[in-house]
Amino acid sequence: MNNALTRRTVSALAAIIPLTLLTAACGSEKKDPQSAVPTNPTTARRGYPLDPVKKGMTIAFVPKQLEGSLYFAAAGDGGRAVVEKLSSTYKEVGTSESTDTEGQVKYINQLADEGVDAIVVSAQDPDALCGALKRAMDKGIPVVTYDSDTRPECRNAFVSPADPDQLTFPLVQSLARQIDYKGDIAILSASKSATNQNNWIEFMKEDLNTDPRYSSIKLVTVAYGDDDTDKSYRLTGSLLKEYPKLKAIIAPTSVGISAAARYLSQSPHKGKVKLTGLGTPNSMREYVKDGTVESFELWDPTELGKLAAWTAESLASGQITGREGQGFRGMNGQLFVLGKNGVVNLGDPTVFTSKNINKYNF
Repeated sequence: MNNALTRRTVSALAAIIPLTLLTAACGSEKKDPQSAVPTNPTTARRGYPLDPVKKGMTIAFVPKQLEGSLYFAAAGDGGRAVVEKLSSTYKEVGTSESTDTEGQVKYINQLADEGVDAIVVSAQDPDALCGALKRAMDKGIPVVTYDSDTRPECRNAFVSPADPDQLTFPLVQSLARQIDYKGDIAILSASKSATNQNNWIEFMKEDLNTDPRYSSIKLVTVAYGDDDTDKSYRLTGSLLKEYPKLKAIIAPTSVGISAAARYLSQSPHKGKVKLTGLGTPNSMREYVKDGTVESFELWDPTELGKLAAWTAESLASGQITGREGQGFRGMNGQLFVLGKNGVVNLGDPTVFTSKNINKYNF
């Protein structure tokens, strides 16, 4: 059995084990009055899933990019819907640039000083935010990361869009099929410090290096467009010039894939150089319709925002603290269970093609 298959087997077992832990956590242990104080997943105490969700709280979202991103706008809409449904106040602050880490730190510190009830952040950098986030946690404010994580000790829980293997395996598989399992490919990523991007890239590399079906596929480079439309557009052109035998590009970023699709659609490479990755239906619809892109994928960011809000509400209410095996009920009563290091997965992504893309609007 190769490493990729072993990894998928372990992932499947990991999805089962926390359910047993959740059952054990609901015993008759007496309630420690300090147990609801937020702590990071490495030291988290038990939670009390039967406690009611508190009302009148303020839940603050700090997206990676506040303006100009359909993705984070949709996630914010989802978060707001849940927070207001639970009779609390939704607040959203953030930077206009997806690489303004100092700006994110400033906003986190402001929210901590204001004494909000929970902070939900999509981290621009896995390390740079830790000081501010730990300061907020020391004040008793639970921290949830979503979409892009920090180090586990810097937050209580991470709401992951999907299990990395469930996300990257179909991307590599789809692209390999489109180029007949041979040729040079490149990855067009966001920033070098983006936690989620780097994690997904490592999984893609592992699949390419361990699955014998991909032995004739060569990853020639990883380029970084910093989630900037113009830079990603120019990089696409540079990749095609530097690697004239390039057969395909994987862009695991909604900004990067739309910029690459725009370049390819206007060039002689349209239909010849294949493109897939993660994107929003609204930004990719025209490129699917005109044949530039055969398929791409993404989870629903609105649902990601909803789950992030539910997680924050559950933490702030003491139902969970971030410990592996703890569970809570989200929208429509669905059970979510925290995995290792306080990670909870949204679920499988959606694959968008010309057959279904008109059904979605985000």
